[in-house]
Amino acid sequence: MDDLEFRRRLLADPYDTDPELQAAKAESERHQGYADDIAELDSKIDQALRVEVPEDLPDKILFSQTTDVEQGVKRPRWHLAIAASIAFVFGIALGQFNWGSATLDLNQTALAHYYHEHAFIEGINEGATIEQVNAKLQPFGKAFNALPGEVTYINHCSFGDQHALHMVMESDGQAYTVFVVPSASQAPAQKSDGKMQAVSRPVQSASVIVVGEAKSPAAPIAEQLQQQLTPQAI
Repeated sequence: MDDLEFRRRLLADPYDTDPELQAAKAESERHQGYADDIAELDSKIDQALRVEVPEDLPDKILFSQTTDVEQGVKRPRWHLAIAASIAFVFGIALGQFNWGSATLDLNQTALAHYYHEHAFIEGINEGATIEQVNAKLQPFGKAFNALPGEVTYINHCSFGDQHALHMVMESDGQAYTVFVVPSASQAPAQKSDGKMQAVSRPVQSASVIVVGEAKSPAAPIAEQLQQQLTPQAI
């Protein structure tokens, strides 16, 4: 089991007891250290989510609202602060480990996925051919007629509650992470966090999402891929 597969399996389930995974952990101090770090982080997130709600919270909320109406004074709504804190912690957990939330759009999910796996595949150059790319696309019933760059990495990945094609491509000196997702976005869309941007384009029953640097021409790359992605010939 290579290092990338070990990390991906462990991130998916820190407590996976598969013999192959356990053997890989036992054979490498680096793997063992990484497993310990992931288990510790998972434990911290679990503890952060265990927020006890006071039993008398409903009564306090009703009393606070009644008092506000009677006095016409806006009082601090501490119960909303608690709810906001829970939502904040839960949001962090989702951003780290669960890209499938319905509250996340395709571009936001793609950005989270990029940040999560970028360090693990940076520097890899598999020199994949378009035939290899289309072989990975076969389960989606899609194929590229051409690609606007060199493919340095290609694999399947978990993209929310579905599988997707995960591809890294270099074009004109720029690196782009490309996802082909078997769910159609409603319309072309774009999202940027100031450092990276994600651009999605619908393609019949699928979507192409391109992640690149904020100032990179990711949109033209997405449009080229959109035009070149067609139903796979049977």
